[in-house]
Amino acid sequence: MRKITSFLLVVFLSASCTSSNSDGDDDDGDKTPLAAPVEIDGKWGYLDKAGKTAINPLFEDAKDFKEGLARVQLGSKWGYIGKNGKMAIKPQFDWAGELQEGLALIRLGSKWGYINKTGKIAIKPQFDYADDFQEGRARILLGSKWGYIDKSGKIAANSQFDNTGNFKEEPAGIKLGGKDGYANKIKKTAIKPKFGNAGRVKEGRAGIGLGGKDGYAGKSKKTAIKPKSDNAGRVKEGRAGIGLGGKDGYAGKSKKTAIKPKFDNAGRVKEGRAGIGLGGKDGYAGKSKKTAIKPKFDYTGDFKEGLAWIQLGGKYGYIDKTGKIVSKPQFESAGDFKEGRAWIQLGGKWGYIGKTGNIAIKPKFDYAGDFKKGRAWILLDGKWGYIDKTGNMVTNP
Repeated sequence: MRKITSFLLVVFLSASCTSSNSDGDDDDGDKTPLAAPVEIDGKWGYLDKAGKTAINPLFEDAKDFKEGLARVQLGSKWGYIGKNGKMAIKPQFDWAGELQEGLALIRLGSKWGYINKTGKIAIKPQFDYADDFQEGRARILLGSKWGYIDKSGKIAANSQFDNTGNFKEEPAGIKLGGKDGYANKIKKTAIKPKFGNAGRVKEGRAGIGLGGKDGYAGKSKKTAIKPKSDNAGRVKEGRAGIGLGGKDGYAGKSKKTAIKPKFDNAGRVKEGRAGIGLGGKDGYAGKSKKTAIKPKFDYTGDFKEGLAWIQLGGKYGYIDKTGKIVSKPQFESAGDFKEGRAWIQLGGKWGYIGKTGNIAIKPKFDYAGDFKKGRAWILLDGKWGYIDKTGNMVTNP
């Protein structure tokens, strides 16, 4: 039988170093029904959602489609194919990234540049390193200094910084002379380097460190929340975890603390709830100062699609946002909900439950993954395949 290895599985099982050019979903609005790339007998191709071969396995490597094109490796060179499987940009690059904001990062020899969707060189390979475009800017390395370019290739911020971050909710982090600050999209520095450390901007705030204490900077030159916490996390859904005197709490977007530090640990806010620990038990905090779900569980997961897994007495189950048990703790292992299904392990076998808490696909697999675009990979008798949401095989192991 032919060996079929899901690209998703390879990513899941292998630990690899990646650049910011991560593989993602095709978000160009094209609904051509392609599943993830697959390896068949040592070559890569593509399956459709019925599990049939859509693009024959011809490539040494193949990635997901992005903005209508997928990068593929043929021999030692990289190029791009369209969803009809035809070569759109012939393999000619020593490395190629996915399209981002209409441009793709490529490498020729030791220099980095950019091409457009037709394969034409948009920005000549001239940089010692470069990243994807984000919000119209890309960070580049020239010699030992970092800067930013716009989509025409013009220098938007001179190569003067010891290090830089990507633009994500402008401004972007910079480092100069051992101090951190922020740059905006023009050549001026938005916040001069003065902090001991500076994090990414999230929801209008970025964690900063000064004199051994952490706080938050806003998008202007003023500090939104002065450094006074022992540690400060990223803002998520209007709240950020902070630590003070060995206890954790939450800061809001104003200078006031939304929830005073009182927990043994505090996680990120997901869907209006954040995992917290108190007295050896886990529960959830809401967006107000009141505890949303009292700490009573051994472990808790993030809320996804309105439900979260919890562990109690060595078994896993699921609760809703009020803390009500939707599926009683009975499973050996449990995952997050994706597309209305969550994988669970029961009696040594893997299956899926639905959002009512009932078994949707009977546990019979040796291993199982998350659903993506209506399909999930499974392991059965040492072979990998795909199932649909009813549990029917669309690609036999």
